[in-house]
Order: sequence, then C-alpha cells, then structure tokens
Amino acid sequence: MTARKSAADGPIRKRVLILDDHPMMREGLAQLITSERDLCVCGEAGSGKEAMELAGKLKPDLLLADISLPDTNGLEVIKDVRSLHPAILILVISMHDEGLYAERVLRAGARGYIMKQEGGKKLMSAIRQVLEGRIYVSEKMSAKILESFSAGIEQVRRPSLENLTDREFEVLHLLGQGKGTREIAKQLYLSIKTVDAHRANIKRKLELKTASELIRYAVRWVEMEK
Repeated sequence: MTARKSAADGPIRKRVLILDDHPMMREGLAQLITSERDLCVCGEAGSGKEAMELAGKLKPDLLLADISLPDTNGLEVIKDVRSLHPAILILVISMHDEGLYAERVLRAGARGYIMKQEGGKKLMSAIRQVLEGRIYVSEKMSAKILESFSAGIEQVRRPSLENLTDREFEVLHLLGQGKGTREIAKQLYLSIKTVDAHRANIKRKLELKTASELIRYAVRWVEMEK
C-alpha cells in the first residue's frame, strides 16, 4: 500500500488511485499516468482492503481497479467504494473478457471497463472520459449492451454465464478453483445452506443436471480465464 505525493507545480491534476495485485503493473500504470499533465497517481493498493483504506484516506478523483484480487472479489470492492465514497469514480482495467465482465462492473457502480491489452492512448482516453462524467466501454461492448436491452426477456432465458447474479458468479469461480461448499461458505461469510442454494441456481441457469457437471463446467471456465 503506497500513498504518493502530488506534484506541487503546474496545473491542478486529477488524482488517481491504482488497485492491482501485480507491483510491476502498478508501476507501469503509475508511470503512464504521471506523464500526463492533467493526471497524477496519489496512491497504489495491492488488495481490496488496502484500496478501501486509501480511498477513505486519500479521496482520489478516480479509482483505476483490476477485479482479480487476492483477498476479495473486485465487484464487491466497487460496490463498497461506491457506497462509502460515492464521489470517487471507478474505471476497471482487466485482462478478463469484457463481454463477460463489463456489464457486471457497470451494474456494480463502475463508470467504465477497459481491457489491459489496449494501449496507453486508449487508457488515457478512457480515464478522461470517466472523469468527465461519461461511461467508457469499447464500441463492440457498447453495441452488445444495446443489443441485450433490445433482445428483452428472450435473451435472459438462454443458458449463459451472463444470467448469473454476481454472487452466483463468484461461487462458480471458487468452485472452478477447486473449493468445496464449506470452504466457499467460510470465505464468503455465508451459510452452507446459502452456498448450496447458489449452486442449485447456477445449475438451473446453466442447464447442468448434476453436481459433477457443474464442477467440470466451473473448472473448464476458470482454466479458460487464465
């Protein structure tokens, strides 16, 4: 967890807090952002807990956050920041497929989603767009979101990961990591009965018949996400 000093000279810069569990990624993003005359990095966090502490202490204009974190689900961090610090804007930068995650982070309260493989120029454009009060997603994702709205209820009825709630999505991810019901319940502070209910809902929504099918599906999905 690192707090940085803002530049004393020059124009007032918008302050960015970086959340990523890879130190080299944080350093690269920090160098990229501080090279801009209108932006600066006020702090860096490697976990959700650190991000929450720095968000309250530093009050940045923007949280630039990954959603793959060692201590918690990134979606929960977004929700917590939005709840406790509503003035902080959030832009997610992630390696994960935007088609699966972008709508979720927007529903959680983030103002944009950009994939890590995009270049620095696009990232700076996304940061400024969010700071200006607009939402940033790629053109492809924007078209998909509009299409999902127009598709209506028939879209929702099709078996898809997109139909899972955020909590079901999180349970599926932990199942794919090889964790059992009791371990998941402990990690998510849920009862075993609640986790079993989530598993049943996931099977129903993905049209999986048995627990074994669910585990195989979860493991394959997690492997594909790496």
